[in-house]
Amino acid sequence: MPIARTNRLVAILAFENVEALDVTGPWEVFHTAGAIAGAGSDLICVTASGRSVHSSSGLAYEADAAIGELDRVDTLIVAGGVGVDEAMRDVALLSEVRRLATTARRTASVCSGALLLAEAGLLDGRRATTHWTRCEQLARRFPAVEVEPDPIFIRDGDMITSAGVTAGMDLALALVEEDLGREVALATARMLVVYARRPGGQSQFSVQLAHQTTQLEPVRDLQAWIAEHPDEDLSVGALAGRLHLSERQLSRVFKRELGAAPADYVEQVRVERARSLLETGSNDLAGIAAQSGFASAEVMRRAFHRRLGASPRDYRERFRSPLSV
Repeated sequence: MPIARTNRLVAILAFENVEALDVTGPWEVFHTAGAIAGAGSDLICVTASGRSVHSSSGLAYEADAAIGELDRVDTLIVAGGVGVDEAMRDVALLSEVRRLATTARRTASVCSGALLLAEAGLLDGRRATTHWTRCEQLARRFPAVEVEPDPIFIRDGDMITSAGVTAGMDLALALVEEDLGREVALATARMLVVYARRPGGQSQFSVQLAHQTTQLEPVRDLQAWIAEHPDEDLSVGALAGRLHLSERQLSRVFKRELGAAPADYVEQVRVERARSLLETGSNDLAGIAAQSGFASAEVMRRAFHRRLGASPRDYRERFRSPLSV
């Protein structure tokens, strides 16, 4: 018998060799938020057959129902993982995903789950993202999808796609905020000891993480200090002094260890800080430029055009919203 739609039924689709955190991450967010608010979503795990499946790490998931048993859902979340390529070949599964998505209030994917949505024809003409290792595949296989490899998650209408693994928790926290309010979302993040919802437009990689290949502890410490103090004097001379090197030596070390000149690295850090402030804050551009270490709003504007191909104002208009629409 079909399962009737409840007030807020969230169905998470899993398949054989699913990524474990793509399922359990959003599940824990919704479950915890419901416990905090005293009223939340009804959660079910569904599979193509209604039988249990295993994650790629061996964790077993017992299905609450087959996807075909569902009448309607409020939110459909499609997980990802190495098994997505096989799931994409399941014509009956793709048909059921399309059916549910047409009546759901919103449909979302975590990680490579975006590939399954695209295979079902649900992302054509839309902006979408996925795990960084799958972005090229998504763009090549589905040219009608506007793939953006950088954001943690993107909402385009009633379709929301997220980057890999833990980004599914950021997506779920944003959906909780939409349903139950910011205070519940923050309390949920605190309970789960995660970042209080990274904005969707935030890059999948921080500058420090993207460059974190050095084995030299003094350079790693300097990276951390730069990230924490973008508004300090970060000239080559000042940075060289902190490591007790000459400016020429510092430039050689940065190029060898981080693959970037010191000034280039610093500008990346400052743009990242400015992006975060534009996504979450209400300060004017001059104030954000100062907090980020730029000499002026005009200097910040030029850096944004170099790095992102957009002005700070345009960036804010695009990404500053509860779900980064």
